[in-house]
Amino acid sequence: MAGIDGFGTAFKRGDGADPEVFTALADVTNVSGPGLSRETIDVTSHDSPDAWMEFIGGLKDGGEVSLDVNYAPANHDDLIADFDDDAPRNYQVVFPDPDTTTWSFAAVMTGFEPEAPYDDKLSATITFKVSGKPTIS
Repeated sequence: MAGIDGFGTAFKRGDGADPEVFTALADVTNVSGPGLSRETIDVTSHDSPDAWMEFIGGLKDGGEVSLDVNYAPANHDDLIADFDDDAPRNYQVVFPDPDTTTWSFAAVMTGFEPEAPYDDKLSATITFKVSGKPTIS
């Protein structure tokens, strides 16, 4: 198989109390991330082989998760409470592959940007900063 159709990917929000209870966010049209990255530490010295710079791995960053949604205030405005919350909340991205691969992570909402063009649908972009290590199951 050359690829997997992304249709059916779900973004889920933890209920804030039970770490096993998640609810899918409605009308998600695109999910990006988590965008994992890693710092490097320069360990080059005067005797580095053949004058090549040398590096070791440093701190890792879970990056961001960005959502595009068909914005419906009744479905999404309760999510704005996450923006006011300083503590990370649990979220999941569930992929529609045969194994139902799930990325689970804690994150802080960092952006909620609605858009209301005169000639198109209401939409919004919602951004989360991952806190700690995401897990894949």
